[in-house]
Amino acid sequence: MYLKIKRILDVLLSVIALLLFWWVYIVIAVMIICDDRGPVIFRQRRIGKDKKEFEIYKFRTMKMDTPKDVPTHLLEDPNSHITKVGDFLRKFSLDELPQLINIIRGDMSIVGPRPALYNQYDLIAERDKYGANAVRPGLTGHAQINGRDELSVQGKAMYDGIYVQKMGFLMDLGIILKTGGIVLKRTGFKEGKH
Repeated sequence: MYLKIKRILDVLLSVIALLLFWWVYIVIAVMIICDDRGPVIFRQRRIGKDKKEFEIYKFRTMKMDTPKDVPTHLLEDPNSHITKVGDFLRKFSLDELPQLINIIRGDMSIVGPRPALYNQYDLIAERDKYGANAVRPGLTGHAQINGRDELSVQGKAMYDGIYVQKMGFLMDLGIILKTGGIVLKRTGFKEGKH
């Protein structure tokens, strides 16, 4: 029953956020274009519910010559690839805002395991052990409020599994509220220039 309510809330809250903050998207788009020529939106293959691939949307934070399917923390020198505007967007997780479209489309949820890259085989396999690939991935999740980039692959999968077992309205609300504080404090943020 909660999954149906969760989906309705996901769509409703995402539409409201887009209607209220459309102007933020325009400001960010102009900043990206002025900083580095190229597309405003970055698209990447990710793993969704039941391990079905989908294309995630993000504001582009990296230069055009950056390898597309390599997680930032695995790049040889991540700082050399991040644009000036991209650094700011990543600092406050504003690059994730286009994922509201993914939520409306049904690719994602507001809360759930963060979607793995299609080639993060170790993370996908670990999540299988906990049933975490059976739910929609989220804009934020239980692993994000419990260590984020500082967690090992096993740690992320474990927290994702805990989320799947305890998923409910109060847990989702708690994760959303804690995410706000973590983003502002930049807790657990390790990749890139930080």
